[in-house]
Amino acid sequence: MIRVRPPLGLLMAGMLLWTATPAHPAALISHLTVATDTERLLLNLGLEEAFPAKVKERVLEGKPVSIVFTVRLNRVRDLWLDERIADVVLEHVLRYDRVKNEYTVRRSWRGFEAETTSSLEEAQQWMSTIEGFPLAALDRLARGASYALHAKAGIVRRGLPLGLHHVLFFLSFWEEETDWYVLHFPY
Repeated sequence: MIRVRPPLGLLMAGMLLWTATPAHPAALISHLTVATDTERLLLNLGLEEAFPAKVKERVLEGKPVSIVFTVRLNRVRDLWLDERIADVVLEHVLRYDRVKNEYTVRRSWRGFEAETTSSLEEAQQWMSTIEGFPLAALDRLARGASYALHAKAGIVRRGLPLGLHHVLFFLSFWEEETDWYVLHFPY
């Protein structure tokens, strides 16, 4: 009887691919844009795939879920270090009330005012978008200069006060985290 044994390298590669493939699509920033009004540079951002099954389960159990957005605006300078114009951390918190059967979303950039809905889809939409956030005053931007807007988002595994995630960076608080997304634009 002849035995056929696959090469060990092929087995190892298969195991690595199997363990590296996520069970759900990874969260990603779907759009990152800037606009202006008469006085400010405004940020618009959208996040997709931020609510995999285990995060939805946590929400339905009544546990709070946070999404933390980190946004940095730099003026790009040749042959010199970039100038930091803005560095902000925005937090969105979602909590489900089983008794009232409603979802409450609080967003730091809106003063943590409670917004309630009975629809999980609407709550997810509120959690996943930033529209018209005043990132910087226009008088801080130089005409003709180039800028780089960096953004990333993370779904927090356990609740911590705003900003503490960055102080305790050596601990893993993220359930899901996006890569840095960069938007280059002239002003």
